[in-house]
Amino acid sequence: MAEEPAPQRYRMTVAYDGSDFHGWQKQTAPGGELRTVCGVLEATLIRVLRQPIRLWGASRTDAGVHARGQVAAFDASPRIPIERMGRAINSRLPEDVDVLEVAEAEADFDPIQHAVCKQYRYRIFNTARRPLELRRCVWHCWDELDTGAMADAASRLTGTHDFAGFAQAHHGRSSTVRTIFDCHVETALPEVHIVVVGDGFLYNMVRIIAGTLAEVGRGRLGPEAVDAALSSGNRRQAGPTLPPQGLWLEWIRYDRKVTD
Repeated sequence: MAEEPAPQRYRMTVAYDGSDFHGWQKQTAPGGELRTVCGVLEATLIRVLRQPIRLWGASRTDAGVHARGQVAAFDASPRIPIERMGRAINSRLPEDVDVLEVAEAEADFDPIQHAVCKQYRYRIFNTARRPLELRRCVWHCWDELDTGAMADAASRLTGTHDFAGFAQAHHGRSSTVRTIFDCHVETALPEVHIVVVGDGFLYNMVRIIAGTLAEVGRGRLGPEAVDAALSSGNRRQAGPTLPPQGLWLEWIRYDRKVTD
């Protein structure tokens, strides 16, 4: 009998519509395991590769949050040629998940520890008309937004700061200091997008940033509210946490050549 090939570490780049998932991370409830992106992918990998698989991802996106460039890793004995693996996995996945790439990775590749920056985009649909065809992937704001004021507020977030004022309670992190490399506002009417690039994010941090900038755009807060929330660390001085459906994880970059 042929000897089993030695395990190989793989990385996957994944896109998904988060609308019908309870987030990325596997979760259980009294009625059983909840439908999560990681759970669906892991079960599919087990079916395709016919061996035990443990999958872990770079970002634990919340229920309803979408991704165009989530990165995950797993170890497996190579039973399918790498050039056929992505297609074999996708043929068994539901229609709201798509594996964009599967590649061999270094044995110590860790999608969480090796990530150096991530980009999120928050999409706001900014007209009086309801976004019926887009309602699962944007947040609807009836009020006309002052994008100039929003851009002013966004620029104040760049740099290394204590973002305690932009995190939910019980965020579970020992430090709330993070570095934002870029935060800006893009206008592609009827949508207004908030783009944030950082070395890491606290629980609900991007949705709170988006909520704060939206309040600035509505004229309910001034751009200086960002400074006040940063200096005080007081969550109440920032804006609301916007709903999850407008948030997209766009890409993750690494300190070694594993993904772009």
